[in-house]
Amino acid sequence: MQSPELLGIIAGNGVYPRLLAEAARRNGVNKLIAAAFTGETDPALAQQVDMLEWMRVGQLGRLLKFFRANDVRHAIMAGQIAPKNLFDLRPDLKALLLLGKLKRRNAESIFAAVADELAKIHVELLSATTFLEDSLATAGLVAGPKPSRREEQDIDYGWQIAREMARLDVGQTVIVKNGTVVAVEAFEGTNDAIRRGGSLAREGAVMVKVAKPNQDMRFDVPVIGVETIRAAAESKLRVIAIEAQRTLLLERDAVVQLADRSGISLVAR
Repeated sequence: MQSPELLGIIAGNGVYPRLLAEAARRNGVNKLIAAAFTGETDPALAQQVDMLEWMRVGQLGRLLKFFRANDVRHAIMAGQIAPKNLFDLRPDLKALLLLGKLKRRNAESIFAAVADELAKIHVELLSATTFLEDSLATAGLVAGPKPSRREEQDIDYGWQIAREMARLDVGQTVIVKNGTVVAVEAFEGTNDAIRRGGSLAREGAVMVKVAKPNQDMRFDVPVIGVETIRAAAESKLRVIAIEAQRTLLLERDAVVQLADRSGISLVAR
C-alpha cells in the first residue's frame, strides 16, 4: 500500500514504537500522532512524533476521541502493554461496555474489539509489521553457534508444544530441556516465562516462540529484541528458535551481537 500522509501510533512499551516512527518517516509518512500510556510508553517517543497525548491504559473513549480530533485514518499498534497493567485496568465507560461483551478476555479478543471500535470511527488498523518488513526474521541461523543434535531435538519438540499452546491461545513461548517442557508462557509474557524456565532448567535450555496458527498480524505479533536476549542470557538459555517471516527482530544488529557474545543460538524456521 501507499504510505499514508498521517499515521496514528498506539504506543506500548519498549523500543518498538520508536523504531516504527523512524521507519514510517523513511517511508514517507509526514505526520505522526501517538497515543501514549502512563507507565508504559517511553517518554522519548515525544521527540519523534508530531503530537503525543498521554492517557491511562483502559481509556478507550479518550483514544478514540484523540484520533477522531486529529483526523487519523490509519493506525498501528506497536509495543506491548505489561500484563500487570491489564489487571490493574481502570476502564472508562467505553472500555467497560466493550469488555462486558467479551466472553474471553485475552490480548487477541481485547485488541480485536478495539480494532472494531477504531473501524467505527473510520480508522484502519494496519499490520503491526507495516514499515518494518525488513525486520522480519528470515529462515536460518541468525546468530550464535549451530545448535547441537540434542538441541535440534528440543527445538522440534518445543515447536510442537508451542504451536499447540498458541492454537489454544495460552501463550506463544515454551522452554524445553532434554525433552522436557519446563515452562509454558501464559499471561506473564515472554521474558518472565524465560526467567521461570531458566531457573527450573538451571542452564542449557531451549526457548521456542511461534505465531498463532491464525495470527492476526495487526497485533500481538511475536517480537524478539535486546531485552529478550538479555533475559535468555541471564537465565543461561542456549537456544532461541523463532518462526521465520512471522517474528519481528527489533534492533537486529544489537540482537545478533548480544546473542553472539552470550553464546546463544538464534534460529529462525
